[in-house]
Amino acid sequence: MTQLKLPDIAAQTQAYAVPLNWVGMCGIALPVQFEGRTAAAKVDAGVSLVDGSSRGIHMSRLYLALGSLEHQPLTPLAIRQLLEDFLSSHASLSSAAYLRFSFEHLLNRPALISPLSGWKSYAVTVDTRIENEVFHVELSVSVPYSSTCPCSAALARQLIQQQFQTHFSGQQIEKAAVLQWLGSAEGIVATPHSQRSTAQIQVRLSSNQQVLPITELIDRIEASLGTAVQTAVKRADEQAFALANGQNLMFCEDAARRLHQALRQIEWSKAFKLRVEHAESLHAHDAVATSQWQWDVSCAV
Repeated sequence: MTQLKLPDIAAQTQAYAVPLNWVGMCGIALPVQFEGRTAAAKVDAGVSLVDGSSRGIHMSRLYLALGSLEHQPLTPLAIRQLLEDFLSSHASLSSAAYLRFSFEHLLNRPALISPLSGWKSYAVTVDTRIENEVFHVELSVSVPYSSTCPCSAALARQLIQQQFQTHFSGQQIEKAAVLQWLGSAEGIVATPHSQRSTAQIQVRLSSNQQVLPITELIDRIEASLGTAVQTAVKRADEQAFALANGQNLMFCEDAARRLHQALRQIEWSKAFKLRVEHAESLHAHDAVATSQWQWDVSCAV
């Protein structure tokens, strides 16, 4: 029996010769390796379709090419080679190629005082592309932290002062009595409000970056804010955390400016943009601030 040739519908001429910016697949499951561990990633992969007369791209070629990342570390070089494979497999069809990796980065974090530790999960996205023969890599992380309102802290201190005047009015003040009063519920009549907050950072990497500096970026963000959320704690750790919040009172504007200054110090950053969200405990809405540097400037990496 004669073997019939399988039809290639995608190769048929398209009636409407319109180029497309991006054609591909989203949410592809793929194990990726970085920093000596494996993460379960979701990958978006695609290319442009500049040949408007072609009905479609070869999606299976993109999918199969992703297998090259299973047994090697996820690095800018490995990603660039894969994007170049996308383009070579779509010669005359495509001029740009795109890859996005999304996964959770687990880090074991020590407590502030005690020997305890625990795992924290950070959402990570790596956006990459070759466009106009230029390779770009953008690293995004989401970092939770605690923020205590400076206004609320000032108002609480004023109430404590008023309570102090009321309690010790007309009395001879002794150090022991003041210490006892400060440690009582009667003394600390008000506390400032705090909230769990989030910093979302996107950094464009420089051309000579050999690795994806995920942990380094997270560490710099947490160090600049000073109030990273904790995992396992004892009372001594909780007290140290309360001290850290008291020493790092922040409006969302303060947090954004701290992060901006810290990111400007990163030598492998060509550009960045940031967004902080303070999930208000006083209001039913959230407080937000954004900032960016060089993001609107066309910078090759």
